[in-house]
Amino acid sequence: MTTRPTTAPTTAPTTPAAPLARIVLGSGPGLVLAHGAGGSARDNWGPLLDDLATRRTVVAPDFPGSGDSPAEPGELSLDDLADRLVAAADAAGLDGFDLAGYSLGAAVAVRAVTRHPGRIRSLLLLSGAAGGSQRFRLLADQAFALAEHPELMANQLLTVVFGRTWVDALPAEQLAELRTALAAAPLPAGFHAQFDLAARADVRAELARVGVPTLVVSTTEDGLVPPEQHRALAEGIPGARLVELTAGHLPMVERLPELRELLLGFLAEHPAGPAAA
Repeated sequence: MTTRPTTAPTTAPTTPAAPLARIVLGSGPGLVLAHGAGGSARDNWGPLLDDLATRRTVVAPDFPGSGDSPAEPGELSLDDLADRLVAAADAAGLDGFDLAGYSLGAAVAVRAVTRHPGRIRSLLLLSGAAGGSQRFRLLADQAFALAEHPELMANQLLTVVFGRTWVDALPAEQLAELRTALAAAPLPAGFHAQFDLAARADVRAELARVGVPTLVVSTTEDGLVPPEQHRALAEGIPGARLVELTAGHLPMVERLPELRELLLGFLAEHPAGPAAA
């Protein structure tokens, strides 16, 4: 999400690196979930896993430095993460599969579609980043500086990441408890590498090559990845549908019932069939 794009996707996928740790649940057609920067499969998708697993074989990998995947030296890249998402699907025995990406995971998901044509049946992009945002580079640098100041980091989360409507509706005591909990929560080992990738990632040039049914869920009070980024995804992908939720960057916290309905409804609209070529 900066004017310095990551390396353009190559014409042939490279050999994936070490397998990513992953959650595998359910049975039936495959659904792969890509989490956001600083999160994990469990952190970002946990409240939805059981419901999704009633309809799909859910594969939710952890990016390096999140969940049970160890941190790795060097920079992360969209190409590598996209290839390793597909490798996680392969390891679970999936051929074609649906793919949902949240935040940074949305950019990874787009890259997976364009690098692995024919594997992915449909795409759901939640609070996703298209790229080209100099503001996000500044936000990432600010987050790196605040990493050593947990209480200030908690303030940033409450004013930038969570939606203003949800935060303002919290009782004062509950808000204070949440601020304390956020300040006490350790950052994952991959925090810096993942946010650095989020600040570099740019998939705008490849959106027109996404040839699968796509739903873009825009969180309208998102101060981290703002709605114009979500709209860029929807406008750039042929035939994509845009749905708005009044929430900040964490709709799985703020609007879980509505988000569950959107995801399950989209999957029901696109029952398992052959992936687009």
